[in-house]
Amino acid sequence: MGFSFNPINVENMKFILFTCSILLLSSINSTAQKSTCCKKSVESTEAFAMLGNQTSFQTVHKAPLPFTFQSENGKTIQFKTSEGTPGSAFEIKSAKPTKNVVLMVHEWWGLNDHIKQEAERLQKELGNVTVLALDLYDGKIASNPEDAGKLMGEVKAERASAIVKGAIEYAGKDAKIYTIGWCFGGGWSMQSALLAGKQAAGCVMYYGMPEKDVAKLKGINTDVLFVFASKDQWINQEVVNTFEKDMKAAGKKLTVKTYDADHAFANPSNPKHDKELAADAHAEVLAYFKAKLK
Repeated sequence: MGFSFNPINVENMKFILFTCSILLLSSINSTAQKSTCCKKSVESTEAFAMLGNQTSFQTVHKAPLPFTFQSENGKTIQFKTSEGTPGSAFEIKSAKPTKNVVLMVHEWWGLNDHIKQEAERLQKELGNVTVLALDLYDGKIASNPEDAGKLMGEVKAERASAIVKGAIEYAGKDAKIYTIGWCFGGGWSMQSALLAGKQAAGCVMYYGMPEKDVAKLKGINTDVLFVFASKDQWINQEVVNTFEKDMKAAGKKLTVKTYDADHAFANPSNPKHDKELAADAHAEVLAYFKAKLK
């Protein structure tokens, strides 16, 4: 028996194929849009963390100078997170009850003794604040650039965000949240301010990757002080120019303090630490926070 085409069936088949093509294209576009959306949400954190794998980025970060810090008032605490795994921080409490809480985020080395010293120093200088130096590495600390790059690259935005939100909940719903961080922590200083919502009261970023989603920037409840090193190869002038443009588009205030220095110039554990410029930047930071604490 021979096989013959039915004209009606052929037309039906054409219609079915056309419909399937439309559905396939819609699915592809939807997937692409979701991919772009997700990329934006982690671009300023995880994308920057991937720099840790670059030899050039590792080379500019010399191994931190050996240092052991004996704290007078600080202690390591744990707090609940939405993931179930507790988060931790080095806490230096205010001598008197206060609603002012500073969330400090470490550089790519992790929460080492240099950061703990900085936390205690800042608490003493500001007085009426409690400082929480967050541990986004969950207890891991690097002593060389290779390990630091690996640890920074392993940080997932979901886990880091859970730690930050857990710290904010630990601080309390009435707390005023101030944030500060360097390099890797500079980017997470901004993310912490965003996560703090209406509780955000101040944000300092030392050469960290800014948030690039203008829609998100519209939701930040504070102005931002950005410390910029003009010789920085990664958080460079182009990044700063874009940040200024995006913050203006979001209707938010950004203050940029520029220094003729290289990345990580403010880190006292860096053999290339610029003591004079770091002191000037620190004075700017203190003035910024003190003006808000009045």
